[in-house]
Amino acid sequence: MPPQKIETGHNDEVHDVSMDYYGKRVAMASSDSTVRIIGVSSNTTSQHLATLTGHRGPVWQVSWAHPKFGSALASCSYDGKVIIWKEGNHSDWSQFHVFDHKSSVNSIAWAPHELGFCLACASSDGSISVYTAQSDGSWETTKIDQAHPVGVTSVTWGPPTAPGALVGSELLEPVQKLASGGCDNTVKIWKLTNGNWKMDCSSALQMHTEWVRDVAWAPNLGLPKSTVASASQDGKVVIWTAAKEGDKWEGKVLKDFKTPVWRVSWSLTGNLLAVASGDNDVTLWNEADDGMWQEVNKIDQ
Repeated sequence: MPPQKIETGHNDEVHDVSMDYYGKRVAMASSDSTVRIIGVSSNTTSQHLATLTGHRGPVWQVSWAHPKFGSALASCSYDGKVIIWKEGNHSDWSQFHVFDHKSSVNSIAWAPHELGFCLACASSDGSISVYTAQSDGSWETTKIDQAHPVGVTSVTWGPPTAPGALVGSELLEPVQKLASGGCDNTVKIWKLTNGNWKMDCSSALQMHTEWVRDVAWAPNLGLPKSTVASASQDGKVVIWTAAKEGDKWEGKVLKDFKTPVWRVSWSLTGNLLAVASGDNDVTLWNEADDGMWQEVNKIDQ
């Protein structure tokens, strides 16, 4: 499919772009306080489908829910609100639920669909909130207070299958794990145990010297090793790995890009990492057999 230019229709900076599960629609978050949804296809120009208004500040991120929960989208903003939007007939979108926070909500992430209709939210107030829809229409809330006391910038879910499940014989319950990045320059790993979130690493993971801008947990397909990528204002991307459940997390610098790195994103199989850096480049990386990471492609913007 050749590159396709999309006219966003936004009248201010675009902070995030998210493609739906089927690759047919793109949602965009902007400083103009709106979310726009654009239809894309391989043989036609893009088509504006909807403009969602409800935020009163810059919208930092948008994220599509898994289609098993219907056509749903979440957005988070500087205004402290997280809005879950649902689509009715003919691109008729409405606010399904609104969650209020004390400060800017900087990052949102839907849980793997096996864990239910569940959203994690990272806020400048230092907390991570996790909202899970219940069968009676209510929402269960769990919270990590002071996850990063000076502010949480990013959050990502771990795979729902326990590390090593592929090589074990017993059936295991789904696990709930999160990784977060913060303004304290650290990455932290969290696990839900008996209804409470606890740190699942012996101490905060420290290799960055400035704010962590993004974290992304790689799909592991049931293999023993767990992998998290972190991107920082300091220009570095660090690959964190734990060889098996309970092992200490070890960090390795992928590269010093010499410019702030804003986003990292894994392929569905977890063997390819995309890195978006402040020099307007997107680079693709994979791990060689010797454990070293190599650049496989560059997409100039």
